[in-house]
Amino acid sequence: MSLKPFKSIGIGVAFSPNLKPNLYEAARLSLYLDAKLVLIHVGAESEDKIKTLKIILNTFKKDNLDYEVVFKTGNPVDVILSASIEKNIDLLVIGAAKREKFLTYYVGSIARKITRQATCSLLLLINPSVDRIPCKHIVVNGLKDPKTERTIATAFYIASKLKSEKLTIVEEINQNEIAVKVEDDKSLRKATILKERLRNRERSRINHIIEDIPKEYTENIAIKSQPIFGTQGYSIGHYAQIKRADLLIMNAPTKMTFWDRLFPHDIEHILTELPTDVLIIQ
Repeated sequence: MSLKPFKSIGIGVAFSPNLKPNLYEAARLSLYLDAKLVLIHVGAESEDKIKTLKIILNTFKKDNLDYEVVFKTGNPVDVILSASIEKNIDLLVIGAAKREKFLTYYVGSIARKITRQATCSLLLLINPSVDRIPCKHIVVNGLKDPKTERTIATAFYIASKLKSEKLTIVEEINQNEIAVKVEDDKSLRKATILKERLRNRERSRINHIIEDIPKEYTENIAIKSQPIFGTQGYSIGHYAQIKRADLLIMNAPTKMTFWDRLFPHDIEHILTELPTDVLIIQ
């Protein structure tokens, strides 16, 4: 496991009202993670565009921000994905849209297509800000999966770099694992005991993962293990929302097929209604 998972950060640049806050968020993250920033604009190069970007990023000149701008015409999804590969981007930042009517955030069609097809990690921002909003609480999935160990290690790395105060590892346990029909006090006790055994099993598995992470990333932060029973993806999203987490970190899906979209899995639940900023780890 690399102790520096992100060496280059990319962001799609559109000259919209959110340009400045999006660039500020990406620039700050690049500095915190000591990564190069690549600005990807879908469109032709012009002096006015370059000047606008320089003026905004001039704030970070004193911090020696390392960045470059890529101009490329074509289909937005194809351009951003191809530029990410060409520039060896490890983390792609995408701005999510706000659905005013329902007061929720969702990933628009272009961003959703990028999320489904990207081969690098993704950060979905729902509320970019010019002024930094501290990332105090991070929630990360702890489900039993080959990718989870790397995801949790990356979560601790991010928490360390952003100086977060708390990290909660949520293990979503499928209700099907409790094969007990509660009909009376006896079956209720049996179901309760089984649930506690499952919780202890998950806590033990997570503790073994944490033990293998360098101490420099696990110290000075409050760590909580939280087993919950429910639908994978929906449960952790709801938990992150009610706990007012500043960042939710998830495994990237192993595959994304036509059938996955008919029968949504965890990431699809998250994309439908983003509970907070979401980092998807490849």
